Amino acid sequence: MSIDIKENKLSIKSRYRPEIDGLRAFAVVAVIINHFNKEILPGGYLGVDIFFVISGFVITSSLYQRPSKNFKDFISGFYERRIKRLVPALSIFVLITSILICLFDANPGFSLRTGLASLFGLSNLYLLNESTNYFAQSTDLNVFAHTWSLGVEEQFYFLFPFLIWFSGFGNNTKNGVRNLFLILGALTVASLIGFLYLYKTNQIASYFFMPTRFWEMASGSLIFILFQKRASIEKILEKVPPLLILILIIVIMYIPISFVRESTIAVVILSALLIASLKRKTISYALFTNPRVVYVGLISYSLYLWHWGILSISRWTIGIHWWTIPFQITLIFGIAAASYRYLETPFRRGNFFRKRWHTFTVGIGVLICIAGGLFTIGEPLKGKIFIGKKITPFPHNDNLTFGDKCHEQFTQAGCYFFDNKSNKTIWILGDSHAKALYLFGENLAKSLRMNLKLYTGSGTPFPPVGHYRNNNKYKDLQGLSDFEFVEKELNRKVKVGDIIFIAMRLPYHFGGTYYEFPSSDFKFINKDGSFGSQENYFDNWISSLENFANIANKQNAKIIIQTPTPEWVKEKNKLCSTQNKQWFNSMNARDCQIKSDFFINEKTGIYRHLFKKLYKLSITNQNIYLFDTYKFVCPESTCSFSKDGKDIYRDDDHISYEWARDELAPEIYKFIKTINY
Repeated sequence: MSIDIKENKLSIKSRYRPEIDGLRAFAVVAVIINHFNKEILPGGYLGVDIFFVISGFVITSSLYQRPSKNFKDFISGFYERRIKRLVPALSIFVLITSILICLFDANPGFSLRTGLASLFGLSNLYLLNESTNYFAQSTDLNVFAHTWSLGVEEQFYFLFPFLIWFSGFGNNTKNGVRNLFLILGALTVASLIGFLYLYKTNQIASYFFMPTRFWEMASGSLIFILFQKRASIEKILEKVPPLLILILIIVIMYIPISFVRESTIAVVILSALLIASLKRKTISYALFTNPRVVYVGLISYSLYLWHWGILSISRWTIGIHWWTIPFQITLIFGIAAASYRYLETPFRRGNFFRKRWHTFTVGIGVLICIAGGLFTIGEPLKGKIFIGKKITPFPHNDNLTFGDKCHEQFTQAGCYFFDNKSNKTIWILGDSHAKALYLFGENLAKSLRMNLKLYTGSGTPFPPVGHYRNNNKYKDLQGLSDFEFVEKELNRKVKVGDIIFIAMRLPYHFGGTYYEFPSSDFKFINKDGSFGSQENYFDNWISSLENFANIANKQNAKIIIQTPTPEWVKEKNKLCSTQNKQWFNSMNARDCQIKSDFFINEKTGIYRHLFKKLYKLSITNQNIYLFDTYKFVCPESTCSFSKDGKDIYRDDDHISYEWARDELAPEIYKFIKTINY
C-alpha cells in the first residue's frame, strides 16, 4: 500500500503520533492511582498492559523502513538507542532509592537484590524465583517490585530486533512485512495459549514470564503491520468510536481482580483497537493530544520509575494518608519532570560518544558499577545508615534438643523432649508452627504434670501426606520420611490419657494464604503417582488424620487441632512489632491491623473452607477436638499484630514463643480440663 502524509497516517518522514503519548499518560496515571489506593481504581494495574501494547506498536513503527547498511549496523543502532533511552534514568533511580531504603529498613536485602536484577532486565525472573505475588501487599514494601515490567520489555527487546531483521522487515525486502506478520501471528497465538495454560497452574509465572507476555507487545506490532498491509482494515477501524473503547477500558478497570486473566485479554484487545481508531476531530483525539496530557506521556517512563519508589518509601515511613497525597503527588511529578529533562532527554538526543561501542561500554560499565555497589551495599550500608533504633532480633530457638532423647532416624526436622516423670505424654506435632510452641508445650506439660514430646518438620504436615514444593523437593520428601517414622512411633507408643496436639500452618498447606505462597508452588502427588488438586490434598490429609484418630481412640488418647490464625504481609514485623517501633513509621499503626472478616467471613473469608472442614472433622470423630486459637489471637472485629504492648507474632505467620507460653498455654490448659481430661 502507498503511504502518504494524511491526518492520523504514519509516514516515513514523521511517524510521531502525539496521541500515543496521550495514551501513555492515561496508562501511567491509571497505574499510579491503583498504587496509591487499589479501592479507587482496582484494575489500574492494567495500565502496564496498555504500555506493552504501545511498546509493540511504537518499536515496530520506529524500525519500519529505517535505513541500515547491514545487520551489524541495524542491531547495534537498535541497542544503542535502547541504552540511551533506558539506562540513565534507571541507574540513577536504582542508586538513589537503594540508599533511601537503607535509611528506613535495617535489612533491605530483598529490595536490593530486586534492584540489582532490574539493572539487567531480570527483576521479573528474580521475583518469579522468589514466588512473589505481585498483588500481595508485601510487594508494596519492595521499592523495586514494579521494575518487573521493565524486565519483560527488555527481554522482548532482546528478541524482537532479530525477528525484524531476519523476516526481511528491517532491511525492506519484498515480503518482509508479510513474513513478520506471519511470524508474529504464530508467536502471538503460542504466547496467548501459554498464558492461558500457565495461568491455571502457576499464576505468578504467567504474570512475570516474558513468553507469556509476548502476545501483548506483539499485538501492538501486528496492528502497525496490518495497516501497512491492508488500508481497508485501517479505514474500518477508524470508524470505531475511540471514546467508546476508552470507556470500555475504564469499565474493565473496575472488574474484580479475581478476573485478572479475562481483564488482561480484554484490555490488550481494546488498547490495540484504540491505537487503530484514534483520529482527528474526535473527543478522544483532542483529549490525548492536549499538550499537558502529552507531556505526562513524555515523562511517563520516569513517572513509572519514581512513583513506586516514593510510595514504597512512604509506606516504610509516614504512610499514605489523605493529607500526604498532595505532597507525594508533587514529589512524584517533580522528580519525574527533572529526570526527563536532565537525564532522559540529554542522553537520548545527545551524541556524547562518537562511536556506538563507546556508548555500549559506558552504559554497561555504569550498570556493572552500580550493580557492584548494590552487591556489596548490604554489608557497608545495611544497618550502618539506618536512622531508626537498633533492631531487636526476634527470640527464637532454631536448634531444638537433639541427641539421646531424639531418635537417630529423625534427622531432617527438630524435636524437643521434656521429661516430667509421668505416665502420660502431650505430643506436639506439625510444621514450624509446632516448633513455635516449644515454650508453650513445656509450660503446659508442667501444668498438666505430663511429659512433652515435640516433633516438628519445616513445611511438612502431620499426619504426612505425599507432596513436595517445586523448589524444595529433596528436603520436603525427607521431612515426610521423618514424619512417617513419627507416625509409626505414635502408633506403638501412644498411651491411655495421652494428648496429641497438632499445630500447622493450615492455609499454607490447604489454601487461604494469599500473601506469598500460591497453590501453584506445590506438586500434589497421589499414591498412584498422579498429580492431584489442593482440595484433594486436604481431603487426603483429613482421611489420614481420621485413620490416626481411630488408632489413638483405642488408647483413649485425645487429638486437639489448633485452628489457623491471621497472617500478615511478609516484612510487616519490621513495621508493626512493638520491639522494633521506629519514630519514622509511628503514623502507620493502622497498617498493623486486619479486619477479622477478611479471614473468617462465611461467604468471602479466605479461611472459610478450612474452618468448615475442620468443624465437620471434629463433629464426626469423637476424640478429635478443635482449639480455636483464632478467637484468642483475634478476639474482636479487627486483628492486631500486637496486644497490650506484647507482640502476638514474631514474623508474618508464626506466633511468638513468649506470647504462646504466657497467653495461649493457660487457655489450652482450661480447654483440656473442659474435655474431661
